[in-house]
Amino acid sequence: MCKLEFQDILKILPHRHPFIFIDKIIKYKREKYIIAVKNIKINNFFFKGHFPGYPIFPGVLILESVLQTACVLIYKSMKVLCKEKVWYVSNIDYAKFKKKVFPGDMIVIYVNISNFRNSVVRFFGDVLVNKKLACRTKMSVMYHTKL
Repeated sequence: MCKLEFQDILKILPHRHPFIFIDKIIKYKREKYIIAVKNIKINNFFFKGHFPGYPIFPGVLILESVLQTACVLIYKSMKVLCKEKVWYVSNIDYAKFKKKVFPGDMIVIYVNISNFRNSVVRFFGDVLVNKKLACRTKMSVMYHTKL
């Protein structure tokens, strides 16, 4: 079983504080699947405005956590680092939100690769809170070689 701690994730992704939305990789299998976690903390910058008195983890950041998780798997699968290629969102087929995510929650992010093709990777993502589905999505990313 392959695991990654936060410091390992920072070696793979180009993201940095305050825009890194995964804390740990629990398990992954190259070119297949990955499971990550993120603890949602009240001191995150976006809770000041989303929403005062009723903080909710923004849906777009839930999707970002899925994307970052997928990118860790892609980098590990292709054995490249962000210094060589940077992955960008190319498509969001759908994103369905079923449950709100609040400070104090821990989200568990499941990503399954459905297709590796040239410079495009398609995948499915589920985000759970307390074993209940909070978000389901289907997306794809494509890379651009850094100059």
